[in-house]
Amino acid sequence: MERVLCEILRSPRRDEMYLYIDKRRGLEPVPEALLERFGTPQPVMTLLLDGKRKLARADAARVIEAIAEQGFYLQMPPARDEYLLDLYRAPTEARY
Repeated sequence: MERVLCEILRSPRRDEMYLYIDKRRGLEPVPEALLERFGTPQPVMTLLLDGKRKLARADAARVIEAIAEQGFYLQMPPARDEYLLDLYRAPTEARY
């Protein structure tokens, strides 16, 4: 399995959106339209990725594959459960 020196960048515009790139190539392969929506990337960490490494919300092998094929991997925020959003929006009553 290939190893990649990966830089992880955080989006300032969307919580929990991250961009994984090959540190040697930088942002060059990332489309301009994506960078406009992503915002100015903020470095989070650099790590050596191989197929064995565990990542919190991404499969390391898929990240490596995406970086090899398109030059980056975009990790989107997790989907929000609709029922939790409904609970948040529902009016609350104070009961004493």
